[in-house]
Amino acid sequence: MLLQQRFIRSAKQQGSRLLFNDRATGRKLTYSRALIAAIILARKIEKYSDGYLGILLPTSAGCGLSVFAALMAGKVPVMINYSTGAEANTRYAQDHCGFTPVMTSRALLEKTGCKEVEGMIFIEDVLVGISGLERLQAALTALLPMTALCKMFGKQDENDTATILFTSGSEKAPKAVELTHRNIGSNVDAALQVFDFNPEDRFLSILPLFHILGNMTNLWLPVSCGATIITYANPLEFKTVAGIIREEEPTIIIGTPYFLAGYIRQATADDYEAMRIAIAGADKVPEWMHEAFAERGVELVEGYGATETSPVIAVNLPGANRPGSVGRALPGVEIKIVDIVTGEPLPVGMEGKILVKGDLVMKGYLNDLEETILHIENGWYETGDMGVLDEDGYLWHRGRLKRFVKIGGEMVSLVRIESVLEKLLPEEIECCAVELPDSKKGAVIAVAVSAEIDQKEIMNRLAERLPAISLPRRFVVLEEMPKMGSGKVDFREATQRVRHLMG
Repeated sequence: MLLQQRFIRSAKQQGSRLLFNDRATGRKLTYSRALIAAIILARKIEKYSDGYLGILLPTSAGCGLSVFAALMAGKVPVMINYSTGAEANTRYAQDHCGFTPVMTSRALLEKTGCKEVEGMIFIEDVLVGISGLERLQAALTALLPMTALCKMFGKQDENDTATILFTSGSEKAPKAVELTHRNIGSNVDAALQVFDFNPEDRFLSILPLFHILGNMTNLWLPVSCGATIITYANPLEFKTVAGIIREEEPTIIIGTPYFLAGYIRQATADDYEAMRIAIAGADKVPEWMHEAFAERGVELVEGYGATETSPVIAVNLPGANRPGSVGRALPGVEIKIVDIVTGEPLPVGMEGKILVKGDLVMKGYLNDLEETILHIENGWYETGDMGVLDEDGYLWHRGRLKRFVKIGGEMVSLVRIESVLEKLLPEEIECCAVELPDSKKGAVIAVAVSAEIDQKEIMNRLAERLPAISLPRRFVVLEEMPKMGSGKVDFREATQRVRHLMG
């Protein structure tokens, strides 16, 4: 089933049930009204000859409707990151993918300081320009049987590209990931097999839809099970989002540890009474967060994935939760651990590169056959991550292969250093271990911290927990740790800043 057909199916089945509760605008849309709005918008989008439609919109009902409408109009939505330079990212997407039209809003441009780029279509203008006749025609179309609507708005194939998202660019220039209807649909279906999501659920949708975790879990997952989506445009407004949790009582929250930590710190004892499931992904979860959620009666489970895998590869489940691990593979997903040199499969308990296979693996990188071939071989996607599978099938993520440093012939994990440091530093202080070139040793380790610390005391405590070869040589204060749109630390930028400060 195509993604837009999932929306049409739910719209016909759920009817008057609330789909979008947009807390930024105060707008509420039932499934039926959302279907009419998507039909109107699709008719507007159809007139553009380009096969792609850029979408530069914050998490909102308008963004969700634009995604539905683009697919219904036979276009591929290209999700553009507005948090790390909206203008530059828009131009990059247009040039890389070869398209012009971009659905956006004047409010977003004003908020981000983005200049108008050629091809921008303002959703405010589109909505104002809808005639009564167009509304009537769309309403009548929406009354057609589900099978007729699915046929009318489903000209693509399941193996056709359903969306293009860009990698974070934390290590190199962003790559355009082509995900098909089958990719995302299989990931949604696998999640529905292991979690008991249902139409009574209320999903808190705060992740940007240009991030694959947000795109799948904050849009397509709740739509596919007929649930309500509570949207808010800025996940960094921790106090406001905590207030939304208090008032709207979401039953499901899925986000990055950075965002979830901000909300739980603002929460009172009763704020999470309605919550059934909390899922964290895209970054490692600190121990204190598990305890903080448990104190509020919610079991926090951690998962693992990648943009190239639609995204969820593995996840812990309530009642089958092994904190510290990232859970077991979703149904239909194969995980293999291989030697970093030979590529040979490793036995249980041995650390190596993580490879993944299944319908979740991307179609490829758009206009980059070389990178696609380098990452996918015989259906196996090489994640670039290191990990271990235990005897029960739980995956233990050890970090990016590129975040291992060779010192004195030994492989040193920067992620492990950070994990140990996080237990020693106050909760409010962030850290990021980086590699610095060294003429004698080849490389040494420095650590960026977000505030001044007692370096002597920390080094003494680190020496008790880490081998000498893993000990950092310097600490550098970066008052504002550089972040990606998901809240993850931007390792590339942090490294550049540290190297600049150290001359």
